[in-house]
Parts: sequence; structure tokens; C-alpha cells
Amino acid sequence: MSLVHAAHGRSDHTSAVHRTGEPQPGGRRGVRRTVAAYAALAKPRVIELLLVTTIPAMFLAGREIPSPWLVFATLVGGTMAAGSANALNCVIDADIDKVMNRTRRRPLVRDSVPRRGALVFGLVLGAASFAVLLLAVNLLAAVLAVATILFYIFVYTLGLKRRTPQNVVWGGAAGCMPVVIGWAAVQGTVEWPAFVMFGVIFFWTPPHTWALAMKYREDYERAGVPMLPVVATPQHVARQIVIYSWVMVGWTLLLAPATSWLYATFAALAGAWFLFYAHRLHATVRRGVATKPMALFHRSNTYLMIVFCALAVDSAIGLPVLGLPF
Repeated sequence: MSLVHAAHGRSDHTSAVHRTGEPQPGGRRGVRRTVAAYAALAKPRVIELLLVTTIPAMFLAGREIPSPWLVFATLVGGTMAAGSANALNCVIDADIDKVMNRTRRRPLVRDSVPRRGALVFGLVLGAASFAVLLLAVNLLAAVLAVATILFYIFVYTLGLKRRTPQNVVWGGAAGCMPVVIGWAAVQGTVEWPAFVMFGVIFFWTPPHTWALAMKYREDYERAGVPMLPVVATPQHVARQIVIYSWVMVGWTLLLAPATSWLYATFAALAGAWFLFYAHRLHATVRRGVATKPMALFHRSNTYLMIVFCALAVDSAIGLPVLGLPF
């Protein structure tokens, strides 16, 4: 996501050119820097996590291994859509990124990409994602991808992020859409398991993001972003993390009727593992001792990967589904 700082000892002329956001001289090296800077705008590490959830959703939609071409086309279109939203977010939040230590190395802050270039890059990626999904997947997937970009930019980034501590709760819905798009890519419709998967990520997002925000509380406060750890006590934040974690784990089990005992077992065990650490964070905060919220942040990524990988394996094997209890 970030770029390596420029080496010391460059000429004043080169530094001045660098500050203007124009490509630096140096042939292939300069081209590589420019390409890397634009790629960083898309926040590839964030996209990786989104794609981890898309593929299992496609497996579950057909209860089998989907067409490799369909998976490839969906991932390409989904990557472009996510990259578009992230690049446009960087354009809008450049002022915030400048004052946050965590984001000071992003391309627009370091002037390694001109603002207009980033805007065009984001818009082109969005248009390309629609075209790829429309031509190679289906209309519903393409429309959902564009709707996700618009929601992320206008509802979350412009509407919620700087105004309410509930920003990541409701704004996080954009990050839930890859599973819906994956389902739509296979089925051409959206059915109840897609909404359940949406809910899993919806309730996962607050504990994941608030753990990060606890670590970087001063960053968000300096930037004027009212993340929950900025406006509430650590005890309240830790309690909310526990509450959302319980709802998230319970929500994963709602997929049991569409899966087999294999998924249900892994979902329950992974949920118990994550809840243990969520409660431990809460207990640590209550005792007033030093906390390590980033440990929970990283475990939240592992937890989501375990749940969705179990979903993919369960669907690929094709074990008998548990079915509805009525």
C-alpha cells in the first residue's frame, strides 16, 4: 500500500520535479515507480481480503467448483471495482492522509501521483470493471459492482466517515458486496445465502476496524475522523467489539442449512477462537493494563479467511447439506 521513501542525495531539480507529481527521469526505473504509485492507489492488500470472500461465495452458489473462466472474469472485474473505489477514496481523503502517520506514505500525500491522474485512474477503473463484468459475467454483477463503488464514495467516504462514529458500521456495507457479486456471477440472482454472507462481513467489519482504530486513535483524532475509539472510552469500544463479535459468530451459523457439518464445525470452532481473544481484549482494557488491539485486528483477518475457506472446501467436496430445520 505504501511506497518506499526516495533515496537521499538526489539533486534539487529531481526533488522539485518529484514534488510536482510528474514522472521522474530514469527510464524504466521511473516507469516502475509510476506504475507502483498508481497500483498503491488501489490498495491491493485491502483487495486481497475482499477476493478471499468472493471465491467461496461462488463455490457456495453452485455447491461445486465454478468455471475457472467465470472465477477469473469475476475476480478481474471485482479487483477493478475495488481499486476504483479505493483510488477515488484516496483523492477525497488526501487531506486526512497527510496528517495520519499510518497513511502519510500514500501516493497522493507524497505527490508521486498527480491528483487529476488519480481521479482519472479511479474513474477509468470503475468503467472498466463494469465493462468486464457485463461482457464476461452478467449484467447483475456489473450493476452491483458500480453500486458498490458509488456507495463507498458517496455514502461512506463523503457522507459518514467524517460525521459519525457509526461510519464503519453502515459504511462497511460496501466491503460486504463482493460476496453478493460472487453469488450473482454464478446464479444471475441474489438469494438468501448471499445475504447471510453479506451479514457475516457486515458484523465482522466493526471489530476488525475498531481494533485498528484503537491502535491509531491519535491519528484519527488529529485528522478529525470520529472513529469510535476517538469519541468513546476504551471500555466502551472493547465492549462493542465483544457484542459485534458474538453477533458475527452467530451469523456465520445461519449458513449451516446451505452447507454441511464440515462448514458448521469450522465456523463454530473458529468463532470460539475469535471470541476468546475478543473477550481477552475486553478484560485487559477493564483492568487498565496495556492492550494490544492489533493482535485482534490480525486475528480478525485470519478468522474471516478460515470461515470462508471452510465454506469453499465444503462446497467443493459437495457433502450433503444440513438443510432447513422445517
